[in-house]
Amino acid sequence: MRFKALAIDLDGTLLVGEEVPEDNVTALRAARDAGLAIIIATARWKQMAQRVEAKIGTQGPAITCSGAQVYDPALGRDIFDERLPEDFTRDLYAICDAERCVATITVEDRVLLKLDGQPDPAAMPPEMRWVPKLDGADPSLPRVANIQGSHVYQRIREELKPRYQDRVHFFDSIGPSGKVIYTLTSAKASKGKALETACAHLGLSPDEVVTFGDAENDIEMFRISGASVAMGQADERTKAAATAVTARNDEAGVARAVEKLLATGQV
Repeated sequence: MRFKALAIDLDGTLLVGEEVPEDNVTALRAARDAGLAIIIATARWKQMAQRVEAKIGTQGPAITCSGAQVYDPALGRDIFDERLPEDFTRDLYAICDAERCVATITVEDRVLLKLDGQPDPAAMPPEMRWVPKLDGADPSLPRVANIQGSHVYQRIREELKPRYQDRVHFFDSIGPSGKVIYTLTSAKASKGKALETACAHLGLSPDEVVTFGDAENDIEMFRISGASVAMGQADERTKAAATAVTARNDEAGVARAVEKLLATGQV
């Protein structure tokens, strides 16, 4: 078989809500045992990717923050790291602080959570910290901002996108609840560029990788990989960019495609 690795999105792809279905776990362990590298490729943060890897039983470079970070646990450091521009971050924080929204902002090894009302700390992962406002909450620039809220979404599209679209990626993606999340990264970051970095680090060509995803920010890695699989519930643009379409994420579509790949060498 010409394929040597799988690069797999999490929300809406490998996960159902916050969980990895057992069929997906079984299929990915079989792929691992067949010699395929497993690369998590998510809009979420490093620690989340590592928890999924632990459940599957794999460890390798992880593409996180919608392609703004590639972290290698063997080295204990990033091999790719891009941050949002400082002026954009300042303007984004001002809008988010002025509006009702849910914002998760990944900075260094922490995730800032801004929402109205302090959540139960026991319900949050250890790397997440609730903040009443984003301005002044952390001195480092974010790798990715994930924003929910219809009014704040509209303001970002109308006020920030026209001014910053040459330096910032503005993507609609799907969160664990199935709601649309506005995902924002530096224009220098994408899952495609991050996959190229991860492949070079592993001594692979992107043509030897099968990619899996369900949303707009997965298309860049679809374009450079040898084969690509869109989930059954993905939008039509994402499906059209893939070389194959599998079942929905809540029907273990990743498992069905991996099973076919291991049996036939094709997706």
